[in-house]
Amino acid sequence: MGADILDTARGGGRTVSLTFDDGPNPADTLRLLTVLRRHRIAAVFLLCGGQVEAHPEVVRRIVADGHHLGNHSMHHDDMSTWSAERIEADLRETNEAIRRAVPAARVRYFRAPYGAWGATPAVAAALGMRPLGWRLAVGDWEPPGTDELVRRLLDGVTPGAVVLLHDGGGDRSQSVAAVDRVAPVLRARRWRFTLPAG
Repeated sequence: MGADILDTARGGGRTVSLTFDDGPNPADTLRLLTVLRRHRIAAVFLLCGGQVEAHPEVVRRIVADGHHLGNHSMHHDDMSTWSAERIEADLRETNEAIRRAVPAARVRYFRAPYGAWGATPAVAAALGMRPLGWRLAVGDWEPPGTDELVRRLLDGVTPGAVVLLHDGGGDRSQSVAAVDRVAPVLRARRWRFTLPAG
């Protein structure tokens, strides 16, 4: 397992991978799952352990719908200055929380909170997780309005991009609505939704 940070979607040409951070968040995650199912999109959900412990049933729904899982730390702390030992303890605790919710879950990816990587890529790789970055972040952590998110997605997407969005950490109804609007437009433009390359 390499420690290089992956930011590329699987397949060539007009491919894009949707990834969602900070969940699970029952209201918005469940609505997002409905949207992804309607548009036949498989995505990656980067989960915070504390949220997993609070909402294990939502994690089970994510897996049942065929999406992939990633570790986004227990409590969304900035880990950039942490020791490898402290990072490993946090990532193991997060994975254990996920596996309590879904015992057979494969946690394929790790994304550092705030993109503050520090020593986390090597630790995550040693634990069997691929560090997952992004090429496009649309700034939905400070909701700018659904129309603006749609514009940022359509204007910003590039072939092979991993896109960073959020289903947790606050009210993410704008993000869900934006995905619902953007997906058919991109499909009409002959884009394909794939998982990350690694």
